[in-house]
Amino acid sequence: MSSSARIIHLVIGASALLFLITAAPTPTSAQQVNPTASSVTERQLLQEMDRIQGRVSIPDQRSSVLMQPAGRDWREFRNVTLRWTGGIAILGMTALLVIFYLTRGMVRLESGRSGRTIVRFNMFERFVHWMTATCFIILALSGLNITFGRPLLLPLLGFETFSEWSQWAKYAHNYLSFPFTIGVVLIFLMWIGGNIPNKLDVEWIKRGGGLIGHDHPPARRFNAGQKGIYWIVVIGGGLVAASGYFLMFPFYVTGIEGMQMAQMVHAIVAVLFIAAMLAHTYIGTIGMEGAFEAMGSGEVDVNWAREHHSLWLDDEMARTGPNDSQRQPHHAASAAE
Repeated sequence: MSSSARIIHLVIGASALLFLITAAPTPTSAQQVNPTASSVTERQLLQEMDRIQGRVSIPDQRSSVLMQPAGRDWREFRNVTLRWTGGIAILGMTALLVIFYLTRGMVRLESGRSGRTIVRFNMFERFVHWMTATCFIILALSGLNITFGRPLLLPLLGFETFSEWSQWAKYAHNYLSFPFTIGVVLIFLMWIGGNIPNKLDVEWIKRGGGLIGHDHPPARRFNAGQKGIYWIVVIGGGLVAASGYFLMFPFYVTGIEGMQMAQMVHAIVAVLFIAAMLAHTYIGTIGMEGAFEAMGSGEVDVNWAREHHSLWLDDEMARTGPNDSQRQPHHAASAAE
């Protein structure tokens, strides 16, 4: 009995060994496997899945995302597309303004200065304007440092100085965003009444707004060009503020995809905003005689008001009543016309 059992065990063992030998791949077949073709590449994996995600033990499960295709698109935008867009917008606007100044020069007062002034902006309006403008300048410089600082400033400043500058620029960018936002809101509320587009603006644009030739189309307190700047400040400032707060307080409202989109909107609107403000700064300083005084002292020469905002001057005279300081240049300008 025991002899028969041993024979049966021996047969079973031999059969199992034979099965393993025949089932196992031969050395020849193993050498024929293409390890590249049979492995999953990173690109294939990302095409099949919207992200590569692991496991984490902390409550925030979003930190488990290791890689996502949108991240590559965002990196390409930040390192290539944004730099080209910003460079073309800012340098292109600067070049246009230089060419315009060399060909047109400063827009001079046709009738000269009368020596009499009229209040154009009160102290509160000027305070809001300069607060917003100062914050904007610092925000623009510190924001451009994120995109252009490393390739442009780092070789000049060195690692230690550039690192310290970038840290302070980041603090300034974050904290000055709050007064800038307040300024944009106040500008919207203060001047919305005078910045609604109308048919008068179409005629102003057709006649070149006084920038081309020596024609000075009539305008109220804000002409079509100033209305354009106003809406750029309100809409552009609102967009950069909203998108910036998404980035300052990450993951409170949206995930990583939304933050990437917010950064793209923030950056594109910001560089276009900066280009537009270069034009605004040019007209308000060296581009037009007497323009800076409106936001400097708050008063402009009556002849300047007559040439660039004649309808507004008429409204002011009708509201306050004519006086000796206003009647004389008004009649002189009318006679000249």
